[in-house]
Amino acid sequence: MAIVIVSAVVRIELGRRIVAPWIMVDELEYSELAKSFAAHGHFLIRGVPNSGEGFVYPLLIAPAYRLFTSVPTVYAVAKAIDAVAMSLAAIPAYFLARRVLVPRLALVVAALSVLIPSMLYTGELMTGNAFYPVFVTCALALVMTLERPTRRRQIVLIVLCALAYATRAQAISLIPSIVCAPILLVVVERRGIRGLRPFATLYGILGACVGLALLVTLLRGRSVLTLLGAYRAATGSTYSVGGVLRFFVYHVSELDLYLGIVPFAALLALWLAPRAVSRPARAFGVASLALVFWLVVEVAAFASQPSVDKIEERNMFFLAPLGLIALLGLATDGVLPNRRRPLLAAAAVAAALPVFIPYAHFVGPLATADTFALLPWWGVHDHGVPLVDLRWVALAVGIAAAAVFLWLPRRFVLLLPLLVGAYFVVTSIVVEHGRHGIEVASEGKLQAGIQTANLNWIDRAVGPNASVAVLYTGKENEEVTWENEFFNRSIGKVYDLGVPPPDPLPATEVARRSNGTLAADGRPVDVQYLLAGTAVDVKGRLLELDGKLGVGLYRVGGAVVLLSHITGLYPNDTWSHRTVTYSRVDCRGGTLSVRLQSDASLFKLAQGVTATEAGRVVGRVSVAPTAEPTLTVPLRAGPGGMCTVSFRVAHLANPSLVEPGSTDDRLVGVRFQAFVFHP
Repeated sequence: MAIVIVSAVVRIELGRRIVAPWIMVDELEYSELAKSFAAHGHFLIRGVPNSGEGFVYPLLIAPAYRLFTSVPTVYAVAKAIDAVAMSLAAIPAYFLARRVLVPRLALVVAALSVLIPSMLYTGELMTGNAFYPVFVTCALALVMTLERPTRRRQIVLIVLCALAYATRAQAISLIPSIVCAPILLVVVERRGIRGLRPFATLYGILGACVGLALLVTLLRGRSVLTLLGAYRAATGSTYSVGGVLRFFVYHVSELDLYLGIVPFAALLALWLAPRAVSRPARAFGVASLALVFWLVVEVAAFASQPSVDKIEERNMFFLAPLGLIALLGLATDGVLPNRRRPLLAAAAVAAALPVFIPYAHFVGPLATADTFALLPWWGVHDHGVPLVDLRWVALAVGIAAAAVFLWLPRRFVLLLPLLVGAYFVVTSIVVEHGRHGIEVASEGKLQAGIQTANLNWIDRAVGPNASVAVLYTGKENEEVTWENEFFNRSIGKVYDLGVPPPDPLPATEVARRSNGTLAADGRPVDVQYLLAGTAVDVKGRLLELDGKLGVGLYRVGGAVVLLSHITGLYPNDTWSHRTVTYSRVDCRGGTLSVRLQSDASLFKLAQGVTATEAGRVVGRVSVAPTAEPTLTVPLRAGPGGMCTVSFRVAHLANPSLVEPGSTDDRLVGVRFQAFVFHP
């Protein structure tokens, strides 16, 4: 318990440095589910029932939403719950290690299990925080069942697998794992088909459960694919054997790199010579092989989709304790084979695997959330090593680690867990504090979404029980919607003006009539309060303003009317095309102030923005790479009370030229951060 307590305390402190949710919209989904369950006992997202996510994690953090009103306080408490829950993985990791190791070595495994870089996810509201200890417990139950397949152990294993599935639908990979593991054990021990008889209860109950789940799903008129939960989206893609196999190699290679080479080499050695070890080690080896293979196959298939196309370390780090147990097996007789051939083969494979990772493709912004082990290599690239050459640096590191694995004197073998632990710590520091780390990502998301003194500024203005809707126009950062929705209980429905937010969450599409009135399904949209960009100028009383991001909270109390309309900005962004046009209905003249921003990584020199009205130049400004100037131009009423002004940007640039791994092929000009009309 000391390891759990120390880990939880450390993780709570580290979690305080994560200022806002940044793995979006996953964190928003789980917070919405927890919030709705705490308030009404139902799992809702934006008021709509949701059954695609596991319910265990929302239940776990729901007490924070029940006990506290202020969402910033709730956020801190939920992260503390994460820290405790994920640290509890040390307990099943210890007992799993005890199947093959002495107590003091099992304690080392427990400590290393809560030292892995992925423990930094305790700063995020993610299902992995609950799934990690549950998955390791399932691994323990599987090994115990293989050792002595009593009816009770087989039933407990099925129950734990059901709990894992309720936590995260990804646990469906446990089904082929527990089907194959007994078969592998019987084959290794050469017991023939009769050796499977002790597992009759396991196969019988598992078959009945799967059949019942399929039957209930079909009787409810649903597709069996709904059993995949949030992972059902993966079924919409066409897979190729070659593509899945390629991503399988990528993920195995990255898992090897994540563990620090030596633990994976130890696992490989155990798998290559299962008959040369003790029976407990054999059971552990068979179970670990089944778990690793099927989980990595599942993750690789998901990642091979063109819409994903990344290494999903975040979905497979749960396997880490298996490699750590094999690592400590080097100090225990009978856990790893003492034959030279399997050790040499394992070392060679583990050393070579990292060279198969296409670093130039996967080292980039997506790695920050999903592939922690690649972030140190991004830092190596920042210090002058070309991306295409990172594989050779990784190969050199792999060969050095393999040499240590093979030729370190036995009396010094306990140095290996110390080296692996140091590797975990260094990687964690880079992931947390590095230039491309999670602290920077969190701060960036917050700055893009909220720049007021109080994160729950909307709740403070109208009360947490008020009804506030959000209007998403596609012109503002999506983080404005997500971060404000996360930190304010009062926000409910989200309306989109023909451009839905880039997320799968429920939103109601609305249309803008010629008089500026918004309508959904032919009826005017009626709201009490509305959060919207100041650029569209909602007709109503402005209560509060996030001026830096150009978003305001309006008291509407009826039909929503938009006075302004903007074209020329990219959807879901503030970046402009060559020309941006602002128009306003019911306009009697006035001035328009536009806050502009460039990007020093794209533009090294200042560029000009020219404003015209009816073909006449009404304003100019020079936008320096690091400046945020405001251009104020006059507006004159035209026919029908319409005011119109256009802005032309001098230069355009392609973001993909400066961002490794980026597929952004747009030509962008200037960020139009805010529009403010002055009558």
